[in-house]
Amino acid sequence: QVQLVESGGGLVQAGGSLRLSCAASGRTFSTYAMGWFRQAPGKEREFVAAITWSRGSTHYADSVKGRFTISRDNAKNTVYLQMNSLKPEDTAVYYCAADSRIYSSAINYARGMEYWGKGTLVTVSS
Repeated sequence: QVQLVESGGGLVQAGGSLRLSCAASGRTFSTYAMGWFRQAPGKEREFVAAITWSRGSTHYADSVKGRFTISRDNAKNTVYLQMNSLKPEDTAVYYCAADSRIYSSAINYARGMEYWGKGTLVTVSS
């Protein structure tokens, strides 16, 4: 099992940038696929981005494609979400997620992942 702790959330103006980080515990971090999901007030949790354990594949929700970038540093047991050109509709609690199942394509993780962090709040003001 892996424990996940998010950081980097906060308040930013529309058009600005934030970088979220997720620190994972466990020696097998490099074998987990990692992802980010978000939940806006009054809405269901939705997929944002995922990356396979080998970094060979990434997948993004259409709403963030071209603005957000997911990356991972296996030496630091950390996954990142660089968010640029933020919009008010990006306001949400962002959750880091991990999955031990191995798929060649990150699109498979959009349906959900096994382990979850507690989330970090991102607020984008207009």
